[in-house]
Amino acid sequence: MALLETIDVVKTFGGLTAVNKVNIKLEQGRIISIIGPNGAGKTTFFNTLTGIYSPDGGEVNFNGRSLLKLRPDQIAARGLSRTFQNIRLFGDMSVIENILVGMHVHLKQSPISTLLRLKSFKQEERSAEKKAEELMNYVGLKGVGNEMAKNLPYGAQRRLEIARALAADPLLLLLDEPAAGMNPQETEDVTRLFRSIRDDKGITILLIEHDMRVVMNISEYIFVMDYGEKIAEGVPAEIRSNSRVIEAYLGRGAVAGQHEEKLQ
Repeated sequence: MALLETIDVVKTFGGLTAVNKVNIKLEQGRIISIIGPNGAGKTTFFNTLTGIYSPDGGEVNFNGRSLLKLRPDQIAARGLSRTFQNIRLFGDMSVIENILVGMHVHLKQSPISTLLRLKSFKQEERSAEKKAEELMNYVGLKGVGNEMAKNLPYGAQRRLEIARALAADPLLLLLDEPAAGMNPQETEDVTRLFRSIRDDKGITILLIEHDMRVVMNISEYIFVMDYGEKIAEGVPAEIRSNSRVIEAYLGRGAVAGQHEEKLQ
């Protein structure tokens, strides 16, 4: 059984079809990428998976259950977590506090126990703080727990977003342009982190990324979108030489053999 499967997913905005009958199937324990030119519908597709947008047609099944009509927090509680193309941290909260926010879908204490600070609340609070510190260290942010998120360098803020997403204990982690704006060393480091997340924690990763070096280096399978449609899928070697993919990036008439290096 696929971990995630979409069947003819459609999302429209007025007369514009942003996602048009997209079908994907993800196997557990893999790193998969979605690529495509700007405006191809990639982030809109992510938003339909995570409950930010309700699909106007089709099915989204995750771990054998439908995600349709669920709120984003309900979807996160089922094991699907994400980061965003534009960083969405709570800038005036500390690093640890931002990571703790990601755990809210699994915290069990009632408002009464929280208000009265009962023993069960204090135990859960200590456990959550310990886990938050472990995740902070895991993504390479050791020693900055009390720093305000807005004061972190850009690359560290990206890592903090990943830690917050991991705090929800996902089975599937969706990363929207996680290497955007990073320098080459930061990109190399975060790419290693993705592999560690898959290998150490058994988390499947689906990422949108424009850096083709990252995509071709890390992906085991790739889906390609253009004008809201899936136009190709396959392993990196197949995508690199796919004439329809090259045309989407380089324009009609581009020849795969002549321009293949531009997709590497």
